[in-house]
Amino acid sequence: MNIHEYQSKGILREYGVNVPAGKPAFTVEEAVKAAEELGSKVTVVKSQIHAGGRGKGTIKGNESMHGVMLAKSTDDVKKYAEALLGQVLVTKQTGPEGKKVGRLLIEAGSNIKKEYYFSFVVDRTQGRVVMMGSSEGGTSIEEVAAKTPEKIITDTIDPAIGLASFQAQRMAYAIGIPQPAVRKATATFLKLYDAFIGKDCSQVEINPLVVTEEDDVICLDAKLNFDDSALFRHPDVVELRDESEEDPKELEASALGLNYVNLGGDVACMVNGAGLAMATVDILKHFGGDPANFLDIGGGASPEETAEAFKIMLEGGQAKGIFVNIFGGINRCDLVAEGIIAAAKLVSKDGGKSMPVPVVVRLEGTNVDKGRELLKNTPIQNVIMAESMQGGAEQIVKLVKEAEKA
Repeated sequence: MNIHEYQSKGILREYGVNVPAGKPAFTVEEAVKAAEELGSKVTVVKSQIHAGGRGKGTIKGNESMHGVMLAKSTDDVKKYAEALLGQVLVTKQTGPEGKKVGRLLIEAGSNIKKEYYFSFVVDRTQGRVVMMGSSEGGTSIEEVAAKTPEKIITDTIDPAIGLASFQAQRMAYAIGIPQPAVRKATATFLKLYDAFIGKDCSQVEINPLVVTEEDDVICLDAKLNFDDSALFRHPDVVELRDESEEDPKELEASALGLNYVNLGGDVACMVNGAGLAMATVDILKHFGGDPANFLDIGGGASPEETAEAFKIMLEGGQAKGIFVNIFGGINRCDLVAEGIIAAAKLVSKDGGKSMPVPVVVRLEGTNVDKGRELLKNTPIQNVIMAESMQGGAEQIVKLVKEAEKA
């Protein structure tokens, strides 16, 4: 789960982390009032969307307007708020479609001397939390990794003792924090780790972390992500969720207990099990397909849930074909087949006689013969049985490409 920058900074304040004074604004009037109350010589007007690269991002139709603007007066704040609110901001992370700006963070400016990068992330290969830092703050960490990987410093944290003071201090020196600010940086890193553990985060990223001319250490930007499986322990975090920033299909699938991730392509895939889902995406790519989604119906989806999964995949016209790849263990093939039949009735315009797009079905495992028989005896146009995963993937990619040419 992701939250907005101003919400992340609110959580960090609870742990004593130094962040700039700021207030959220949902209207132009609120933005101006917030700027007046802050009384800063320079006020930062920051778009709040769930995507990075806002400073370099631009408003559709107004490329001179970026997602983060510096205002030297309340008149400037008003002008920028009017230009940003309700408009679509395009960044590297949003893609060309961009995201609509529905709220702003009005923040006091800082007297910046140097910018740094700092984060905590979970390294799944080690099963440990890793602290990362770099002297190259304010830019994409992926860009730093590609061009100057030696400037990224990492340190693995022992879960039995947590982040040690000497590790935090060592990181401060390693990324070039000036001597007068080392103690403050060390204290900041320890507090950020407390927030990471205390809120069951999957990531805490500060980019940039800045040292000011006065040798203060400030978290100028903050991004917190959370482990969804631990949210039941943090109802206060759940309340911060902004569903308008999330994919409607993912929300709909989540409500049904299904795992859906939009991948942006045109070949939808429905599977059972995360491992099979990833393998299915890979094999579709191997045959030149562009996967539309990752949809895992799990081990016990009912026919009704399977039918709803079809509806979600077909919403919006993104999917031009569907590959159903099921290896039934707990999930029975006959119940999947019943779900496909029910889906035809749910999504078709002819009473369930045909699917609106080609559907290739590969069934293996529990009750596979019964499942195949059900689909054979209930002939639905555009539903094709495949004998193997490889053959099914190749066939659905071919059908989608043929449809594009027609």
